[in-house]
Amino acid sequence: MEPSEEATIRRASQGDPAALDELLARHLPGLERYVRRNVGPKLLAKESASDLVQSVCREVLQDLGEFQYQGEAAFRAFLEQAALRKILDRGRFWRAEKRDPAREGEAERAASFSRDELSALAASLGSPSGEVARREEFERLERALERVGEADRRLIRWIYVEGLTHSEAARRLETTEVNSRKQLSRALARISRHLA
Repeated sequence: MEPSEEATIRRASQGDPAALDELLARHLPGLERYVRRNVGPKLLAKESASDLVQSVCREVLQDLGEFQYQGEAAFRAFLEQAALRKILDRGRFWRAEKRDPAREGEAERAASFSRDELSALAASLGSPSGEVARREEFERLERALERVGEADRRLIRWIYVEGLTHSEAARRLETTEVNSRKQLSRALARISRHLA
């Protein structure tokens, strides 16, 4: 009888090499599809999708001890979130070489989204896999983000794109973690109204 995924994840988080191999074998094809579907052409010109996937796997295996198992779908979401962060991080890295820091303020960078970041964010919010539907979802998300305030966009970027915790976002906002969570909830509600 095949061991449950929860048991495999537990063993993998304790450093069991066989469990690590088993997890990767189960989820690698889906992770590769996710990365290929969400990486933009500009980043692909600099790095291969397979290199990005390997880097994601390495980081996920290091962070596995922090993962709380809540089912296979939650584990897939955990992997996809790590892949999204990697795609966005590497995209920022390559764009940073072309950016003049003296021209761009922190608030402007935090509040604006590149097309690749919007595409990846739309995909992480559960957009359909079909190209036409994904493009429509992308355009709806882009319009919704344009309609909310800069503070909403900045907080959404920090949490969903940069991967900050609410504690880290609260420090940037100079408020409490509870207020950071409330502000994010309100920002997402405003975006949802514009998506409806």
